[in-house]
Amino acid sequence: MKLGLSVGSLGAPGGDKIIKLAQHAELLGYDTIWCPEIYGADCFTPLAWIGAHTNKINLGTSIMQISARTPASAAMHAVAMDYLSNGRLILGIGVSGPQVVEGWYGQPYPKPLARTREWMQIFRQIVARDKPVSFNGQHYQLPLQGGMGLGKSLKLIQHPIRESIPVYLGAEGPKNVALSAEICDGWIPMFISPYRMMEVYKDAMAIRSPDFEIAAAIPVVIDDDVDRARGQVKQNVGFYVGGMGAKSFNVHKDHISRFGYADAAQQIQDLFMSGKRDQAIAAVPDELVDEIALCGPKARIRERLQAWKDSPVTQLNIGNADPDTLEFFAEELL
Repeated sequence: MKLGLSVGSLGAPGGDKIIKLAQHAELLGYDTIWCPEIYGADCFTPLAWIGAHTNKINLGTSIMQISARTPASAAMHAVAMDYLSNGRLILGIGVSGPQVVEGWYGQPYPKPLARTREWMQIFRQIVARDKPVSFNGQHYQLPLQGGMGLGKSLKLIQHPIRESIPVYLGAEGPKNVALSAEICDGWIPMFISPYRMMEVYKDAMAIRSPDFEIAAAIPVVIDDDVDRARGQVKQNVGFYVGGMGAKSFNVHKDHISRFGYADAAQQIQDLFMSGKRDQAIAAVPDELVDEIALCGPKARIRERLQAWKDSPVTQLNIGNADPDTLEFFAEELL
């Protein structure tokens, strides 16, 4: 089992926090440091900063939103980052949701699976550099159809350091997860249960290759008070299930519902959208938190780690920057 770590907030200006965090994780043997992207800092700039101050740890985007960049733009970012870091980039991508895609990037959200498939086809062609890139899809065309009619097929000037850059897909729905197993090198799950993966995602698990990576983001809170530890996780779950999406469309609510918590998910959303946020957070079931997170004293966490070891997960992405927590997991898993 490999270990990953999320950057989280950048801290004070200057980047000292994330550099020290990354260097500490690298010394402990962590495999990857992941940088998020929602509608704040981009995911590439902090990783470039980290890459310049580390030597071995992989640099993962978790996740780069495909609506934010064309395949060509993302390919140039990825090739440059991979080149300068001596082949350490893992490109985590995802479609996000309509609130962010249409509200922040001003791009259409419909047909996310078809868009992802086309995006990946173009990205792979660009990095491969076999020939000038041409593509005629429903969502992307290279050269563009229309405009001035002067576009031409081009080939990436910069030679990549690797023939292929690993791409992981951030996904929650079964069809999207199956797509990751079909066309990507890995999957980045969120709010995932090691007890239900083989059941909920049986199609994806059936077609994944032997070297397919599953880098699961796991909330971790070490605290002798289990209820207090769960409370920190509930805040995050309550926000995503209750407020990250419209009442008629919330992929996180649907995701939790598939795990057998449909009634609770509905209650969380109803409370959150009626302005009762504290009650919405309190409505997150303890049982759900115990499935998707590791909370409580070290002995309890050590015992519950076995379920993750027995699952298809290949990397635990620890959602906690506390040095003692990082050292604990390094001792237990590395």
